[in-house]
Amino acid sequence: MSAAPLTDPGPAPAVPAAWDDLPAFVRFLEARGELRRISREIDPVLEISALAQRAVRAGAPALLFERVKGSRYPLLINAYATRRRMSWALGVNDLEEHARAILALVKSQPPSGLLDKVRMLPKLARVATATPKIVRHAPCQEVVETEPDLGKLPVLTTWPGDGGPYITAPMVITRDPDKGSRNVGCYRMQVYDGRTTGMHWQLHKTGRRHMRRTKELGQQRMPVAVALGGDPVLFYAATAPLPDGIDEFLFAGFLRRKPVELVKCKTIDLEVPASADFVLEGYVDVDELRREGPFGDHTGYYSLADDYPVFHVTAVTRRESPIYATTVVGPPPQEDASLGKATERLFLPLLQMTFPEIADMNLPVEGVFHNLCLVSIKKEYPHHARKICHSLWGMGQMMFAKCIVVVDDDVDVQNPGEVVWRALNNIDAKRDVFFAEGPIDVLDHASQAFGFGGKLGIDATRKWKDEGFTREWPEVLKMDPAVDARMAAMAKELGL
Repeated sequence: MSAAPLTDPGPAPAVPAAWDDLPAFVRFLEARGELRRISREIDPVLEISALAQRAVRAGAPALLFERVKGSRYPLLINAYATRRRMSWALGVNDLEEHARAILALVKSQPPSGLLDKVRMLPKLARVATATPKIVRHAPCQEVVETEPDLGKLPVLTTWPGDGGPYITAPMVITRDPDKGSRNVGCYRMQVYDGRTTGMHWQLHKTGRRHMRRTKELGQQRMPVAVALGGDPVLFYAATAPLPDGIDEFLFAGFLRRKPVELVKCKTIDLEVPASADFVLEGYVDVDELRREGPFGDHTGYYSLADDYPVFHVTAVTRRESPIYATTVVGPPPQEDASLGKATERLFLPLLQMTFPEIADMNLPVEGVFHNLCLVSIKKEYPHHARKICHSLWGMGQMMFAKCIVVVDDDVDVQNPGEVVWRALNNIDAKRDVFFAEGPIDVLDHASQAFGFGGKLGIDATRKWKDEGFTREWPEVLKMDPAVDARMAAMAKELGL
């Protein structure tokens, strides 16, 4: 790997609250020493994927491939692959800044007096200014191609058994045919040829629901737009598990503290981010399905081939000098680990608004985010842990959680080793392990049926007499604080 040397980089730049576009983020990463330029020609079939995965596991910088075989466009990957870069992509030094802002917003009470009203103004202003803004001219439409050829894009084939090349970081934009509300989701797209791709709308996804409703209304074609690149906050927003009907671009505007600028498409009636590098305009025929897959997925296994809708491209618009942003998924850890952790941190305050007893939550990377959920609670009544498990299984995409482990609030769930130690000591396998059934992620290859299966709950909290526990519960071993402090000082003197 060759790095383009920087001439007198000077002091590291401050993190801006909002990025104008993807090139601005690339320049920032490079100035911070967090981007490597690869000038050697690399094949998009397996080679870039293999390099990117090695780089993630080594904690290496983001990679900008300047010469991708078969394409003239540079390719950016691993831009989000660390917590630090993920935070910068969202315009903060650390994700907790956004988590605190969301927590302050959801905890806001109706103002009771003039002073309270003044204190609420900054919070209200941040929400009010997040509404997307329509513009007439945009960088994403500097070039308009009405005879599109997806073969010009450096689309990756990431695993040997993949059904073909896949666009893995798309922002797929659809509109509710009844309400007119927008949805932006990240759904993989297998490229079949120069003008058609698969559209991996799973059973539970909003895009699939929009398509079903379009068909019910007797309409044959549903307009779809796909944005690639642009302000890096946009792609995160497309992956976020927002409640149905909440505009992802509104959420992005809240995070970036200024509205997302949108422009009307050239050939369909949808709006797309003005800052995007590429935009694919087209439609899905509601009656058309085609075999899609296999695909090396974020579970670390191939998701098997199945029938999915087909996206027909009617136009490609782009910047004069675009960057193709993409990602690789597979056995953890991969770049998507940081995206998942961002969601864990940013959406915890929303869970706590409904369940204030939740102290913290950890979705371990090894559990690929929906297979394992570790939750700590301030236990307030008998069998409280069971209530939390069943409640979480009823909350949006938390319904996919295959295993939930609940511990007391003095357990650090961000330390899986501590959770294992405390949980395995605290449970009686017959008493504290319980099961439920319900929707399961369709990518789960082990469930008893497609999209449906069992869920595991584990109550690893201290047991109370009110829960039928008649024995004495012991305390966790802790050293005397005064002795511990003296010995810490002595250990330093002794060089221990």
